[in-house]
Amino acid sequence: MTLTINGEKRDFGEPLSLAELLQELGLDQKPVVVELNKEALAPSEFLSRQLKNHDQLEIITIAAGG
Repeated sequence: MTLTINGEKRDFGEPLSLAELLQELGLDQKPVVVELNKEALAPSEFLSRQLKNHDQLEIITIAAGG
């Protein structure tokens, strides 16, 4: 399965949920904003949303500052 993540094509060997992808990318314990095929997703959707070949994602980590 090929996904485009933040403009970069990446290959993955098996179907993934969004939550599994975030875990594989090391982002599962970080606050993130995710857009899937130009649709913003709520964190409550991460477990149930299955990714498909050629999906496009934008993943932004949220950092606190001051």
